[in-house]
Amino acid sequence: MSDTHRTPADTGAPAGPSTLVTHIAHLTTNDPSHGTGPLGTLHDAALVIEGDRIAWIGESSRAPATDSHVDAGGRAVVPGFVDSHSHLLFAGDRTEEFTARATGRPYSAGGIRTTVTATRAATDEELAATLDRHLTEMVRQGTTSTETKSGYGLTVADEARALRVAASRTDEVTYLGAHIVAPEYRDDPDGYVALVTGAMLDACAPHARWVDAFCERGAFDGDQARAVLTAGRAKGLTPRVHANQLGPGPGVRIAVELAAASADHCTHLDDADVDALAQAATAPEPTVATLLPGCEFSTRSPYPDARRLLDAGATVALSTDCNPGSSFTSSMPFCIAVAVREMGMTPDEALWSATAGGAAALRRTDIGTLRPGARADLVVLDAPSPVHLAYRPGVPLVTDVWQAGRHAWSRRAD
Repeated sequence: MSDTHRTPADTGAPAGPSTLVTHIAHLTTNDPSHGTGPLGTLHDAALVIEGDRIAWIGESSRAPATDSHVDAGGRAVVPGFVDSHSHLLFAGDRTEEFTARATGRPYSAGGIRTTVTATRAATDEELAATLDRHLTEMVRQGTTSTETKSGYGLTVADEARALRVAASRTDEVTYLGAHIVAPEYRDDPDGYVALVTGAMLDACAPHARWVDAFCERGAFDGDQARAVLTAGRAKGLTPRVHANQLGPGPGVRIAVELAAASADHCTHLDDADVDALAQAATAPEPTVATLLPGCEFSTRSPYPDARRLLDAGATVALSTDCNPGSSFTSSMPFCIAVAVREMGMTPDEALWSATAGGAAALRRTDIGTLRPGARADLVVLDAPSPVHLAYRPGVPLVTDVWQAGRHAWSRRAD
């Protein structure tokens, strides 16, 4: 395999100090044009970081001179994980609910109200501290890009402040006023939808990129979800949809109808849902099926059938759904292991879905891949190949993380 040299965009003014990472036993690029197989794999490889970008990849023996040098020591390097579905703007916890589920109580959307009460009572500083703690936790497990949502305030002021806090930490911010009907509107759900599509949307849209709705029993029906998503799109927000988590429903088909970037959960699908997601994979504005195995693990629910979706031609992403109720995990390696063990994915498919798949769900081409010009988000694993992510579940294999060219964390420095 010949070297991959700098792109024309890299030949202008210097991007900053350069760093060579060499002696990579197994480099996953997620770009077949830069290596072998569907993941574009290179062996005994190296890469160069300049500024916040990847400038070069190729064989270690042909690496160019750089300002500094890091020896990967025969370890594997993969793109930073892209967590395209999380709920990190919250206060309190739901350990009592978790314990009750462990004794047999089923999960329902109503538990969200417990978090709403705690979140409304929290200060901005407390919300920011919780967000920062979980983002740091994610980076230490290899996640370099994170989407997160509002949805635990459910008033105009609380939803807007949550999004302001989130937007100061990540570009991938989602307005989820349509998480559940606010307690004050328990007897007037249409009135709450009017608020979500009116004054609340006006206050929140400037701080968000995406709009989401929980299309599910106990939350919002198909007409209500469609109204929320359509209103958000009119304000310049791109739809995402919580779809078909607790049972069959219209969520997936609404997501495809509205060219949503993702239909998330996808646990209970009929043949028409699967066909719709397969066709949407090649649409001008594709819809990705984002699967959230941490949720099924936590709630003891049936896992989504990733094999069925992949065989049909759908694009699949994996994400943590990190939230205080139904999936309180921030570990993408854990989700990879569960997807391989329980959802019919191969190790390569699960890795792609946790990196490039997540990037597709965010409609990003600069992350989830390691190729010249991409953002320099990379993870060094204390293993000779990324198969160990599924092969050794629960073992902390992430040893170094670069995020936008910055050496963001090292286990060896802890």
